[in-house]
Amino acid sequence: MQLRPNLHRVGNDIVAVYLVDTPEGVTVIDAGLAGQWSDFTAELAAMGRSVDDVRGVVLTHGDSDHIGFAERLRRDHGVPVHVHEADAARARGEVSTKPEWGHLKLGATAKFLWYAMRKNGLRTTPVAEVVTVRDGDVLDLPGSPRVIGLPGHSPGSIAIHVPAVDAVFVGDALTTRHVLTGAQGPQPAPFTDDPAGAISSLQRLTGLGATWVLPGHGTPWNDGVDEAVRRVTAAAGHPAT
Repeated sequence: MQLRPNLHRVGNDIVAVYLVDTPEGVTVIDAGLAGQWSDFTAELAAMGRSVDDVRGVVLTHGDSDHIGFAERLRRDHGVPVHVHEADAARARGEVSTKPEWGHLKLGATAKFLWYAMRKNGLRTTPVAEVVTVRDGDVLDLPGSPRVIGLPGHSPGSIAIHVPAVDAVFVGDALTTRHVLTGAQGPQPAPFTDDPAGAISSLQRLTGLGATWVLPGHGTPWNDGVDEAVRRVTAAAGHPAT
């Protein structure tokens, strides 16, 4: 699905992957679920591209529903996989997490789990080798993505700012569709290690000027990053800063 010129989404509001397309090649932001591979290659074909045009994957964090087909790209096609150093072990499958589920609604949760099972979400292959990044790094990949550290959802959660497509990719730093309740609109994401820290980190996005805010779960937001942060902060019950 094309969101705007040179910016595409693979998947849906349950689990999303993003593609930045430039003359130098394609940068993949997150790798969703393993079973989204066919959706991914179909979107590349619709763009007039192939896997051979992919220059790198950048993970917003190391959770299983974001690393899905990353190892397949790395192992079979030599595509480097970038992740913040604090989430490297998570992406490699060396640490396990036991997230708090919190409030949920049966219908929305069942839809999320059913989609994840259909897309092989329970059979994720960890990334054997990663390229670690840090806050402030500008990566030598199509679109020159800049890393913004957003610890909270996980220690190594990051946003990825790509001015070339007027977008910031936020992973699970926020969501616009709560996978456990179905609630719509910018709000805190579930399964967050440090909820207060995640809200505090979000303030680092204010002033970026990006129109598009692209979460790992939920509808793409194109009313500006400042408004998205304001709404998430309000939904969390924190005063605006």
